[in-house]
Amino acid sequence: MDHIAAISDEKPQWRRIVDFPLVTMLIALAIVIVCFTLGLLIGQYLLPDIPGISKQLKFDLASIPLVIIAYELVIRRLGEHPHDDYRDPKALRHLAIGLAAGFVVFSLAVAVAALLGVYRIIGFGDSSDLLPALIGPALFAAVSEELVFRGILFRWIEEFGGSWMALLLTSAFFGAAHLANPNASPVAAIGIAVEAGVMLGAAYMLTRSLWLPMGIHAAWNFTQGEIFDIPVSGTKVHGFVVAKLSGSPLLTGNGFGLEASLIAMVIATLFGLWLLWLAIRKGELVQPRWVRRRRALSSS
Repeated sequence: MDHIAAISDEKPQWRRIVDFPLVTMLIALAIVIVCFTLGLLIGQYLLPDIPGISKQLKFDLASIPLVIIAYELVIRRLGEHPHDDYRDPKALRHLAIGLAAGFVVFSLAVAVAALLGVYRIIGFGDSSDLLPALIGPALFAAVSEELVFRGILFRWIEEFGGSWMALLLTSAFFGAAHLANPNASPVAAIGIAVEAGVMLGAAYMLTRSLWLPMGIHAAWNFTQGEIFDIPVSGTKVHGFVVAKLSGSPLLTGNGFGLEASLIAMVIATLFGLWLLWLAIRKGELVQPRWVRRRRALSSS
């Protein structure tokens, strides 16, 4: 007990405050906000206007390298237990598995929707939006959202309150963040929270890196939008086919896309729960900070 107190006293008061998980989390979020602000300014004032490249796409292109550089230079070094969520010896394997899983899970949801008569292909599309779809809904969303929700929020909420608190809160935050999207609704937010929040949070727990959740996230968005022509979180895209969703809003997502449908909620949530079971079996369930400290004191 005296040894633990001595170690704690070695750090100055300001450092103990900065290293407290929730304070560290806020510092990391502030750094990301600065990166996004710089990305907005660079995209608006420094990048040249190119036909076919929208302001949103320029923002995405400017922001992606900024947040990654900021993470590697600063964010990964923060806190009591510095850790690099990009440094994974199985990064390519986890990314490939994530890409395959995201494609398969959403394709299964589309297949069920088609069998129920909810989803129909009515024509052929084109690939004119392929580059924006790859960079925006796929790459930018996967990199930025996973860094924020899993690499920052989940990581330090878990360090403070344990895995269950982190999974619950980040899933709720992730769902709420989509309320600003077109055609969003409380049902859509709950759907995103339950299916994607659990699935991506469990993927992070299982591997303790961002590569698996990034792969799932990128493939999920690209598959539903560019391949099957289904709105990506309410945003309409142009897919390789022209498709139509019709029927009960509970099955179509009511304009938000299949992510807000019971079909995707059931399929993706079951997959997420399976990943969570694998993580728990692997021993990746983290107890709250106060429980860990109490156990450390009692064993000293």
